[in-house]
Parts: sequence; structure tokens; C-alpha cells
Amino acid sequence: MTNHVHLMINCEQENLSQIIADFKKFTSKKIIETIQTENESRRDWMLNLFTFEATKHTRNKTYQFWIQDNHPIEVYSNKFIKQKVEYIHNNPVRAGIVEKAEDYLYSSARNYADMENLLEVIKVDMHIL
Repeated sequence: MTNHVHLMINCEQENLSQIIADFKKFTSKKIIETIQTENESRRDWMLNLFTFEATKHTRNKTYQFWIQDNHPIEVYSNKFIKQKVEYIHNNPVRAGIVEKAEDYLYSSARNYADMENLLEVIKVDMHIL
């Protein structure tokens, strides 16, 4: 999606909160760096927005890219996994961005449809769920 991310994460040895924090830290730095160095027509607008958002939080020094909280949900059954995978895949369809889930370039639905994709994904065997 253009304004949020859905992830299914499994961690056996690490603290999930720390993994999410590290993900947000790494991706926000890379995205800000890309905005600053690439030819981006909305550069000033985006950086001003991220700077403004940073003023709302004392932990920030310069930019706020991600919101401070997240909404983790424990996956507790195979049926629930299947429901969440289908929800994630159909998110751009519900938003009216594409007609079919696998048409969204940045969706793991492309992996599940065995199409060319941009994401490295460990697929869940939906047939056994």
C-alpha cells in the first residue's frame, strides 16, 4: 500500500518488539536517504512533512517516517494465518488500486501466483490451512 505496510513475522530467538523497531529504524533511514539523493519531485514536501512530524515526539532528532506505535496480532491458528494472508493480499483491491491482488507490484500475492515479483517471501502452504 502507499501509506502502510502489513507484515507477518516469525521470530524464535529475538524479541519481536526489537525486530519491529530495527525494521522501522533501518527502512526509515534508507527511505529518507533515497528521498534526499534521488531525483524526487516531492522531496521538499516530504522532508518538511517528516520534519514536522518529528516535532511531535521527543525521541526524534530530525525526521519521523513511521508512526510510533504498531498493531501486532498474535497468529494463533492455521485458519487465522490464511485469513490474514488473504486480507493482506486483498488490501490493494479493496483500496481500488488494482482489480486482482496479484496485479499489485509490491504484494506477496505475486509470489503466491508464481509471477515475477520484487519481494523475497517465504510462502505459507495455503492448501494445508
